[in-house]
Amino acid sequence: MERIAEANSVVVIGLGRFGGALALELAAAGTEVLGIDMNEDVVQSFNGRLTHVVRADSTKEEALRQLSVHEFERAVVGIGSDLEASILTTSSLLRFKKPTIWAKAVSAAHGQILEQLGVEHVVRPEEDMGRRVAHLVRGAMLDYIEFEDGFAMVKTRPPKEALNKPLGVTGIRAKHHITVVAVKRRNSEWDYTTPQTVLNEDDEIIVAGATLAAERFATLI
Repeated sequence: MERIAEANSVVVIGLGRFGGALALELAAAGTEVLGIDMNEDVVQSFNGRLTHVVRADSTKEEALRQLSVHEFERAVVGIGSDLEASILTTSSLLRFKKPTIWAKAVSAAHGQILEQLGVEHVVRPEEDMGRRVAHLVRGAMLDYIEFEDGFAMVKTRPPKEALNKPLGVTGIRAKHHITVVAVKRRNSEWDYTTPQTVLNEDDEIIVAGATLAAERFATLI
C-alpha cells in the first residue's frame, strides 16, 4: 500500500452509509482511496469502486501499519455502530501522529470522547443534517451551510429592494451586513457577482455573512 499513501490519497475506515458514501465521492473526484472494513460482504461491494479496499480489523494497530495507514496524511473514521472500535481505531491513528483525522460521532457522548482524545475534526452527520434541514424548513432558504465560527452561506432569491439596479448602489451590504457573492440566472450557470451585477426576480443568489444576518436576509423575499 506504499504507493497509495501519497498527497492526494485518503484512508476511509468503516464503509457504512457515511463512510461508504464519502469514499465513493472522494473516488469520483479523482482522489485515491484506501477503504477498510471488517465486513467481507461490505468489502466485496466496494471492490473495483475504490483504489484499494481491504478487510481488516482497524482496532489492531499492527494491522493498520501493515496497510501503511501510518503513511497517510488524511484519514476518516466512519465507524458508528461500534463505539469501542471507533475509539480504538482513532487512538491508533492519533499515535501515528501523521494523519489529519476526521471521525464520525453518533452521539454527544461519542463526540465528546473523540474530542478529548484529540481529534481535530469530529463529524456529527445526523445532527448537522438535522440542523441544516431545520433552517430550510422554517425559512425561505433554498440551501444552507453554516460554519463553526458563526458564519453561513445561504442560497435564496433576491428581495425586492435588490432588484433591477446594480448591487453596488443597493446599500444591501451596509444595511443587512451580508454579501451577495454569486448569482444563477434561469437556464444558466453560477457566476460571481460584482458591484455592477443587476439581479432579477427569478435569479437564485448565494449570500454570505454572520449566521443570523444571512438568515434574516433570506426572509425578506
